[in-house]
Amino acid sequence: MRYDFSAIEDKWQRIWNEKEVFRTEEASDLPKFYCLEMFPYPSGRIHMGHVRNYTIGDVLARLKRMKGFKVLHPMGWDAFGLPAENAAIKHGTHPAKWTYENIDYMRDQLKKLGFSYDWSREIATCDSSYYKWEQLFFLEMLEKGLVYRKKSKVNWCEGCQTVLANEQVIDGECWRCGKEVVEQEREGWFFKITQYAEELLSCIDSLKGWPEKVLTMQKNWIGKSVGAEIEFPIDGRDESIKIFTTRPDTLFGVTFMSISPEHPMCMSLASGTAEEAKVREFCERWKRIPKRELQMEEKEKEGVFTGAYAINPVTQEKVPIFVANFVLMDYGTGAVMAVPAHDQRDFEFAKKYSLPIKVVIQPEGTELSPDSMEEAWEGPGVLVNSGKFSGLKSRDAKEAIVKFLEKEGIGRKKVSFRLRDWGISRQRYWGTPIPVIHCDKCGIVPVPKEDLPVELPLHADLLEGGRSPLPELDEFVDVECPQCGGRAKRETDTMDTFVESSWYFLRYSCPHEDSKPLDSQSVKAWLPVDQYIGGVEHAILHLLYSRFFTKVLRDLGYVEIDEPFTNLLTQGMVLKDGAKMSKSKGNVVDPDAMIKAYGADTVRVFILFAAPPERDLEWSDTGIEGAHRFLTRLWRLVTENLDDLKEAKCDHELLTSASEQDKRLKALRQKTHQTILKVTEDCEKRLHFNTAISAIMELVNELSGVLAEEKTKTERDKGFWAVIKEAVNAVLFLLSPMAPHITDELAELMGEEVPLVNRKWPVADEEVAKSDSVQIAVQVNGKLRAKIEIMRNATEDEVKQMALGDERVKRHTEGKAIKKVIYVPGRLINIVVGGK
Repeated sequence: MRYDFSAIEDKWQRIWNEKEVFRTEEASDLPKFYCLEMFPYPSGRIHMGHVRNYTIGDVLARLKRMKGFKVLHPMGWDAFGLPAENAAIKHGTHPAKWTYENIDYMRDQLKKLGFSYDWSREIATCDSSYYKWEQLFFLEMLEKGLVYRKKSKVNWCEGCQTVLANEQVIDGECWRCGKEVVEQEREGWFFKITQYAEELLSCIDSLKGWPEKVLTMQKNWIGKSVGAEIEFPIDGRDESIKIFTTRPDTLFGVTFMSISPEHPMCMSLASGTAEEAKVREFCERWKRIPKRELQMEEKEKEGVFTGAYAINPVTQEKVPIFVANFVLMDYGTGAVMAVPAHDQRDFEFAKKYSLPIKVVIQPEGTELSPDSMEEAWEGPGVLVNSGKFSGLKSRDAKEAIVKFLEKEGIGRKKVSFRLRDWGISRQRYWGTPIPVIHCDKCGIVPVPKEDLPVELPLHADLLEGGRSPLPELDEFVDVECPQCGGRAKRETDTMDTFVESSWYFLRYSCPHEDSKPLDSQSVKAWLPVDQYIGGVEHAILHLLYSRFFTKVLRDLGYVEIDEPFTNLLTQGMVLKDGAKMSKSKGNVVDPDAMIKAYGADTVRVFILFAAPPERDLEWSDTGIEGAHRFLTRLWRLVTENLDDLKEAKCDHELLTSASEQDKRLKALRQKTHQTILKVTEDCEKRLHFNTAISAIMELVNELSGVLAEEKTKTERDKGFWAVIKEAVNAVLFLLSPMAPHITDELAELMGEEVPLVNRKWPVADEEVAKSDSVQIAVQVNGKLRAKIEIMRNATEDEVKQMALGDERVKRHTEGKAIKKVIYVPGRLINIVVGGK
């Protein structure tokens, strides 16, 4: 029988669909498992990154079904936003047409890969039945003071013709198109994510199932700093500059001050001084420089004296005020006290501009001198030159100095965050309309909830350069004010696409609920997501926003959970020739072409086998051919022995007697049950599908060897075929989450009940899996010198003789007196030796 993968895969996909095999069982009392992969933008075909992401999720979903869980495994489309809109512009079509055509095409692609999705729960975020509820959330957040509108400096991408959130600016460039981002002043809508900064940070410690790398990235982005806010009076004026510092223990070491070029006092400080023109030129030049925040530490420190001085409030010393390029208005107060002896940035700046350096913290056991310092000392120590605080350890001094500042009314303890509020206004067409109305008489008026959804007009055509048609669409813009009934204008900004993806995982629990956004019982039954899978590039954007939105919806009474995702797997990229696949590099591998050439099962097995999921995977033509050879070999092994396998019975007595009489059959049974243990552990706990597949391949090799060895025998008894069938069944069951089509086909040919996803996962007999021998460590004076294989029932004397007879051990014991032998059965033996 030929392995006709195309016919087999078409057959089983049709059967699974007709029988609704993957429909979620909600009423069941079984434990739940919610498995979710990040849903795709429908801006084109699926790529190998998608295939890897979704195959990993599918293995877990199928495995958990077989392990006795009710499983929620949905799929949908992140359909609004720039990716779909830009692709539509490029192809000269309407975003709606482009999006829905791509959804149809990509859905078929995913089905061809045999993924176990419950397609009855499919959602698309561009459907008004979805974004209607998002608009409701907006209005309820507006009522709670979690949404506000303000005029501010924003990140503007000329390429995408829209505002971007801080998180969407990577090294000064747009996260989507890569073009330079510039600052503009605009009015826009903001979500008050900063109100949840403390909770977003503190809850990170509860996310035990998340990669440490992602948790660190979120902690750094939230950026909590505990310190002091201090007032520095300006010499000769009735004004002061407010600074924030995490090092109040260094306050006595301030020798100058630095303010951001965007600080509102910049020009007023320089006004009327000889430095005014230089300050103006410096600030103007600053405005033209892209804010590459991640590179600020590497940037050469530059500044200009303002001509003004501040007074250190604890020493009463006059210190010059500089405008400096390393101070950002977004952080703290936009002004910092400069302590060059104990801050490296300040040290470099002071050296460059010949400013004084004053040591106020001495590290224990060392005496620092400003003249000999080559770098700042930023560590702890004992205070010196610090008035009554000298002699205190820096840790104690921080608290003592803050208390002093508060008592004197010149400062206070302060907590600062790097996180800024989420700007959600986008000046693009393809997004969720923001449900407010602007009335000259009443101001900003929310759209009445009963009038939702505010539907995006699908007949509108995009304007030149991707500009939104909404501001020029009179039938959309011109409305009646809900409060006064007068003429008013509808808001024409749409929401950032990350709003849609910040709650979609909740909607999957009740996608057909049409009377409210979420059904509380369904949400309670399924959330949080047990396993979430997606790329690490979403560590800040999507994952942080989803955590925020979950907490907001909890406080609005829609959910009870604090966090959306219990476990997170960030899979690596799929590379070709050492680089990320892209059309520009000409190294794209088309999933459709691979399915046509090798079959979906081969693609799935290769992409799981080539690397652990958290690491990058290098595409290999020889690798996918190897995966295909393995499945073809399995096909032949079963089909060439089909009659005997169909008749064989895996009777316990037959299995036991056969393995007792034949060492090779005993070894095969042992291998079978060891493989069940390993594959279960690797897939369920470690998510290392590559080693699981490797173990299955080893079992197939063992099977092939036994069958080949027995080929010359004219008769094979029932016990022989019982052991063979037990091993074949184990292979099919263990491999079925990875290669579901071929395993269902072979199981059906053998007369098994199918589909296998509805069968119970095999359970190993640990007694059978036990080896007759065990490896133990041999130590000499506590140091590992060898490992030896012993029989499990070996006596201590036998183990001692084997250990002493090992050549590696002899080199460390010869000519020395054996003082003691310590034996830990089944684990180690330690030989203690002394002099001759």
